[in-house]
Amino acid sequence: MLKNKIAVVTGANRGIGLAIAHTFASHGAQVIACMRTLDQLVLQKIAPSGSGAENCVQCITLDLGDGASIKAATKEIGALTGNKVDVLVNNAGTASGGLFQMAPMAELRRVFETNLMGPILLTQGLSRMMTRHRAGSIINIASTAAEIAHPGTLAYGASKAALARASRSMATELGAAGVRVNTIAPGVTKTDMFDQMAPDERERLISTAAFRRAAEPQDIANVALFLASDLSSFVTGQTLRVDGGMI
Repeated sequence: MLKNKIAVVTGANRGIGLAIAHTFASHGAQVIACMRTLDQLVLQKIAPSGSGAENCVQCITLDLGDGASIKAATKEIGALTGNKVDVLVNNAGTASGGLFQMAPMAELRRVFETNLMGPILLTQGLSRMMTRHRAGSIINIASTAAEIAHPGTLAYGASKAALARASRSMATELGAAGVRVNTIAPGVTKTDMFDQMAPDERERLISTAAFRRAAEPQDIANVALFLASDLSSFVTGQTLRVDGGMI
């Protein structure tokens, strides 16, 4: 499905990002796996030896909270790919819990810097490569927390809501150049953030979903594969909730 496509995935060293990178590589993509700290073991997880995809994965350093790191990564990606990127998945993010009245402004700025400003800066650079070739798919990973205002989710939920809204502006502006922009909003998913949630709150959220279970990272990766492929060639400006039916 992604043969001969070049895909950049942020936060590719674990959780949803790792599942997306592995799925893309398994379907023929050349994957640029971005992470704050390089871990060569990630290569084995994304493209296990003998899969035929091990030579199609490269890891680079990227810290979305650091503008200089983003600009350096953009330049490195251009050098590695000949300034051609077909798919960008803005998956990396950070969570922060706390009640509104107790939220430090410095913490709000940190969360928005990583979850919103960083992805926008990275997308600005890589989307120029896409518009030059008049094709591309940008997938932003938001959250159902952007729409469901549970107590303690001010920073995380608001930053993801802003990212989903920014995606629609990107879709409007980049559509004429053949670049699609969509958002995936996962519900409760078995990642590091899942482990950090209070067990009672986690179970309460799961109980509100029609499927009565948490998502596996692969559930999100499957939707990302659809949005990255030509099967979704007429889909842009959309937010797809992958939450097991949190109605």
